[in-house]
Amino acid sequence: MLHGLFFIWYQQPDWTTQWSDQDGYRRLGQVLATTGKFTRFPDAPTFVPEVLRTPLYPLFVATVYRVFGVRQLPVALAQTLVFVLVCLTVYAIVRLVASEPIALGAAAATALFPPIPYFGALVMTEVLTTLLFTLSMWLAVSALRDKGLSRFVWLGVLLALTTLSRPVFVLFPFALAAVGLIVFPLLDVRERPRIGQWAVTIAAFALTMAPWFTYNYVTLGRFTLSPAGGVGRGLWEGSWQATWSGRLQNELTHLADDIDDRAELDRRVNAIADREQLPAAPMLEYVHQWEDIRLIWTEPTDPYARAVARVKADQEYGRVALENMRRDSPVHLVKRLSRGLFILWAGEIPFRYSEINTLSPWIIRVCWGVQAVIVLLALWGGFAVCRRGHMGEGLILLAPILYVSAVHFPLLTEARQSLPAQPTLLALAVLGTVSLIAPSFPLEAQVHKREHL
Repeated sequence: MLHGLFFIWYQQPDWTTQWSDQDGYRRLGQVLATTGKFTRFPDAPTFVPEVLRTPLYPLFVATVYRVFGVRQLPVALAQTLVFVLVCLTVYAIVRLVASEPIALGAAAATALFPPIPYFGALVMTEVLTTLLFTLSMWLAVSALRDKGLSRFVWLGVLLALTTLSRPVFVLFPFALAAVGLIVFPLLDVRERPRIGQWAVTIAAFALTMAPWFTYNYVTLGRFTLSPAGGVGRGLWEGSWQATWSGRLQNELTHLADDIDDRAELDRRVNAIADREQLPAAPMLEYVHQWEDIRLIWTEPTDPYARAVARVKADQEYGRVALENMRRDSPVHLVKRLSRGLFILWAGEIPFRYSEINTLSPWIIRVCWGVQAVIVLLALWGGFAVCRRGHMGEGLILLAPILYVSAVHFPLLTEARQSLPAQPTLLALAVLGTVSLIAPSFPLEAQVHKREHL
C-alpha cells in the first residue's frame, strides 16, 4: 500500500502531460459511466464502435468514476488495492509448492517491485491485467492438485477476462493446454489433468469471449479480437526496432508526428542523420511510412469513417511491415531478438516519463541489471521447482515467460508488455534464490504433529 501511495504522489506531475494512452481509457470510462455506451462519441448520429481498446479496463474505470467521480486519484487508489491483491496472489501461488516463509518472501519481493505500482498510478490497463493473469496462474497451478472441473472453468473465464484487458493473451489458454497435453507426457509428469479438463478450460474461454467477438461482427462486420488494435501496427513498429537506439527512434517518431510539411521534415531528419553520423535513407523511409499510413485514418473527419479507416490503416501497417521484414538481414534479426527480449524483460525504468531522458546512464544500467538478475534467478527457480518433485508446477510457472517472449518477438517490444507475467517471474526468482542460498533447504513446509496434553 505504501509503495502504491508513493507512486501516486510521484506520478502526479505526469498525469495530464505524459502517457497519452491514458486519454482513450479516460474517455471510454467517462462515457461508459455516464451513458452506458462503449464508444468515445456517444452523441454521433451513427454509433461509432471502439476499434482500439477492449472493454474490460474501461469498464473498471467507469465503475470507479460512477462511484467516486471522474477523477484520476480514485482510479489510482483502486489500483493500489489491486496491487495488494497481486501480492496476496503471489503468496498463494508459492504456498502451493513451498513453505510459508518462502511464500512470504515472494509476496514481499512483489510488493517491493517498482514497475507494478508505477503503472498503478496511471489510468492504464497494466495493473488490472497483472492481477487477472496472476490469478489465472494460481488457478492453473492449483488445478494440478485439485482437478475439479470448476477450477478449469474458472481458469478459462479468468484467461478470457485477461484477454479482454490485454488482447495479446488470446492464445495463452491454448499454450497452457499444449503444455499439459504434450510437454507433461514427454517429461513423464504423473499427476496431470486429462484432455477433457483442458477442453473445459478452452470452452469456458471461448464462451466468455463470444460477446466481444459478436460485438465486433455486428459493428464492423468482422469476427476479430480487436479490429484496428491488431498486430499490424505492432509488426510495423517491430520491423524498425533495433535499427537505431530507442531515444533516436523516439525522436524520429515525434518529428513525423509533429511536422506535416514533407520538405521541412526531410530537412530535419537529414540534420539528425548528420548529427548521429548515420545514413539518412532509412530514417527518411521510416518517417515517410509513419506519415503516409497515419494519414489513412487521420484524414477522415467523421468519427465513424475514421473508425473504419483505422481498420484499413492497420491492414496497411501489416503489409508494409512484411515488406520491411523481407529486406531485413540476418544480423538485424539477431539484433531485434537480443535487444527486444532484453527490453521486454529487463527494460523497465520506474522513473517519471518526463524525467527519463535526463537520467544518468548508470541509473538506467542499474535498473536494467537488477531486472536481468531477476530473470536469471527466475529461470533457475523454475528448474529448481521441477528438480524438487514439482515438475508440473514448474512447467506451468515457466510457461508465461516462454509465451510472452514468443508472442512479442515479432512485435514492437516494450518493458510494460511483460508486466502481467512479472509476479510469476518474481515468485520463481525467490524460489531460485532460496535454492542457491540453501541448496538443501526443503521447498515443502515440514509437517509437525501436535500433541495436546
